[in-house]
Amino acid sequence: MEYIILIASLAGIVFGADFLVAGAVSIAKKYRVSDFVIGAAIVGVGTSMPEFVVSFLGALNGNADVAIGNVVGSNIFNILGIAGVTALCFPIAIDKKNMKFEIPLCVAVSILLTVLAFNFFDGTPATICRIDGLLLLAAFVFFMWYSFSRDRKNKITNIVHAEEATPLWLAVIKVVGGLVLLITSCDLFVDNAVLIAKSFGVNDAFISLTLIACGTSLPELAASVAAAVKKNTEMALGNIIGSNIFNITLILGISSQVMPLTSSGITSTDYYVMIAAAILPLIIGLKGKIGRISGLLMILCFVIYNCYLVMNQLA
Repeated sequence: MEYIILIASLAGIVFGADFLVAGAVSIAKKYRVSDFVIGAAIVGVGTSMPEFVVSFLGALNGNADVAIGNVVGSNIFNILGIAGVTALCFPIAIDKKNMKFEIPLCVAVSILLTVLAFNFFDGTPATICRIDGLLLLAAFVFFMWYSFSRDRKNKITNIVHAEEATPLWLAVIKVVGGLVLLITSCDLFVDNAVLIAKSFGVNDAFISLTLIACGTSLPELAASVAAAVKKNTEMALGNIIGSNIFNITLILGISSQVMPLTSSGITSTDYYVMIAAAILPLIIGLKGKIGRISGLLMILCFVIYNCYLVMNQLA
């Protein structure tokens, strides 16, 4: 029965993502917001809701391995897996403005999280306390403010025209309906995937870094591919980078207010892979795009990392 629900929930994720992206593009067109910002703000926040629910409940239940592991694993999957798959199908254009702010900020908050979680890289697990969480939340507020203020200042109008005739009320229904379908389907997917995994006797840290992280990132995957299919790779990239920034700043910022987070199951290697993944678009982006070869290499890195996790689990 669990496998049937998995398949049905995957279908729900795909349809939900299509509705969400179509509605978001229409809203962006009406209010003259750039594709990247609408992807980072509306689509990015929306598709990060499953990660928020999982990490918040993990903190509420005193399970920091799930709360933190879900974010670290999702961020790794978002870039190496989702950006890799998207670029393999549709090369992703990277704007110079994003190379100067959003992508470096993604790297910065990844490093900040590692500093907070490991006592300034000394290898000793530290507690992400409420003050640390407030620092992360401040970074989230700054990101949102700067992104929208810069967009208004530049009056960017690079919006897809295919959705021009869609009424605003219908676009809002698509966004809300798509989000509800995405989150509900993702919740079913994660619950059943965890049940199957636990039947094989694996621990919480491994499950959070792999099954839960990838499962809660399925909305990002579906939304990014749906945006790329609509020839809107800027929105696809905005969704990925925005989700990573939100995962660290908003989700862990709020979760640490519920309960200070100390994770012994998430190793320094996992954090360093997250940082390396965040740096990759910064390096690859010097060419102005993430091409198919780069996408394939990113997928290969993701496979190698997961092989490492499996080997550690079996050891």
